Amino acid sequence: MAEYRAQEQDMIFALDIGTRSIVGVVGKPVGGRFKVLDIEAAEHGSRAMLDGQIDNIQQVAALARTVTDRLEGRLGIRLERVSVAAAGRALRTQGASFAMDLPQKQAITAEQISRLEAGALSAAEEALQVEEESRRQFFMVGYTVAQYRLDNYPLATLLSHNGRRAEAEVVATFLPGEVVESLYTAMRAAGLQVASLTLEPIAAMNAAIPAELRLLNLALVDIGAGTTDIAVCRDGSVVGYTMATIAGDEITEALMRGFLVDFQTAEEMKRRLHPGENVTYTDILGMENTTPYEEICAAIADPMERLAEAIAQRVTEVNTVAPSALFLAGGGSKLDGLRERVAKCLGMDERRVAIAGNNYAKSAFADGLELENPEYATPLGIAVSAGLGLLNDSYVVTLNGETAKLFRSGSLTLRDILLMNGYTYADMLGKTGKNLSFILDGRRMLLRGEPAVPAILMINGEEAPLTAIVNAGDHITFTPARSGEDAAKTLGQLLGEDFSGRVLVNNQEASLDTALRQGDVILTLERGAAPEHPKAAAPAAPVQTACPGGAVSEPAAPAAVSPKPVERPKGVHLILNGTALLLPEKDNGQPYYLMDLLERSGLDFDHLEGPVRLTVNGVESGFSQSVRSGDVITIRCD
Repeated sequence: MAEYRAQEQDMIFALDIGTRSIVGVVGKPVGGRFKVLDIEAAEHGSRAMLDGQIDNIQQVAALARTVTDRLEGRLGIRLERVSVAAAGRALRTQGASFAMDLPQKQAITAEQISRLEAGALSAAEEALQVEEESRRQFFMVGYTVAQYRLDNYPLATLLSHNGRRAEAEVVATFLPGEVVESLYTAMRAAGLQVASLTLEPIAAMNAAIPAELRLLNLALVDIGAGTTDIAVCRDGSVVGYTMATIAGDEITEALMRGFLVDFQTAEEMKRRLHPGENVTYTDILGMENTTPYEEICAAIADPMERLAEAIAQRVTEVNTVAPSALFLAGGGSKLDGLRERVAKCLGMDERRVAIAGNNYAKSAFADGLELENPEYATPLGIAVSAGLGLLNDSYVVTLNGETAKLFRSGSLTLRDILLMNGYTYADMLGKTGKNLSFILDGRRMLLRGEPAVPAILMINGEEAPLTAIVNAGDHITFTPARSGEDAAKTLGQLLGEDFSGRVLVNNQEASLDTALRQGDVILTLERGAAPEHPKAAAPAAPVQTACPGGAVSEPAAPAAVSPKPVERPKGVHLILNGTALLLPEKDNGQPYYLMDLLERSGLDFDHLEGPVRLTVNGVESGFSQSVRSGDVITIRCD
């Protein structure tokens, strides 16, 4: 058995998992470009992929292993780390907006803008979940800010402006969790570790459209077998992604119907279709036929027109208008006449619509290999993206010991990475359990739900805020917040072991093992005593007091029995959101933490619209910060 060298650190192995085939590319960066050492492709024996999404994981894994084995054999290298891309087929785009009041007229900071965008992203994810029959895990791929507003006035940027109310409107793109997980599972089954992950339309753009051209408004349309992926760039970055469900298979199926051939034969006919040349094939009846080019073109005219119209529609949806130029990539781009149809549907000059491949040389080259093939846009793009560091996912960041899934370029915060890996704001913040309120002997009582256990966020062993920037090689440890239990007690637990009287709950005799419910009216009586006629109680001072069973009492409306006077307890005196608050001392003598105060903040944690900001005496603090008498605390949603 041949001895294989280990895969060097800078050697990139990329796999393009397509609907029709799997293409592998191996190479390394040389002089600012990616040098391709070898390329291998193999077609699926049967339909293991449906519209770009993995259907048969084991079959895809087996073919990926076949491609890998062939490359390893020719190069003498043991390939273990692979870069891959997720298809645009399942991309979900959702718009949302979020506004926040600014505390005072002062210059808006980057931190405030980040919190504003975070609120809009949270709203987008929640809107996406509303459309689903059941809650699904989504990975955030990226987002663009469609519009900023300051005091209802539109602005291109909010930084350093000042006003009273800021608003951000975003368009966010998400991938369903099952799409990403199936890709990772297939690679593990093939004996490969995913080193980086991006989106196919972004990868194709990185190969077909060099970075220096992205100041222009350009579109890249990658026509595969099952899907047509689209990416749009302007002002130096990719600003939108979309896809069309019509692609190359529509053309193949039209040939099957028109000429009574099987799928593979139709594929061969499509590949051998050239102007002025007849096509010879064998139909399903075993008869050999020769058909003129013009007759085959007539049979596929309708699906080609639908494909061109779908491309024009999707590009316009993302870009609003026709782009300055458009590149066609993928196997479907080779269809004769499609380029002209797309130009017509978009109202563009035909010279502004080109077949990708001419620009590959700016980012990739090879000795003895022909790379100028539009079908290589995605596999080359995956390799170039990883090898030349064009995406954040070209470097490794670990999350809880595993390589984190990263999708977009630009600086990434800890919050971004958690969202990209399927976590939600509930995981980051947690929720205090629901309170239980009732009336006991004329006093309104409140049992507090258990506080949430705060999340633990660390970068390289140091505690870090959600806004911390994550760098290459960082190791993130994240323990999600755990929501507190709802308040619950029985009558016996509330009244204590020494209670020996009778209890009426909502005017009905009740046993001590009766569980308390929201809004219960409870009256305690001595044995043999009859309940007194309800009468109004004297107004009580608005002070919360300690009560039986750990509850907190508050003054109530007219009560059944006037309560015995209680002494004002000692406790912790605070100012919370501008209001004085007295907290009774804890039975265990432990201090209060900011987490204990969330329920008293007035925020609706079931419908949280953005990140929560916590300050103690003007200093931003974490959930586990202890508080003392005299502290001035703010808890608000920005």
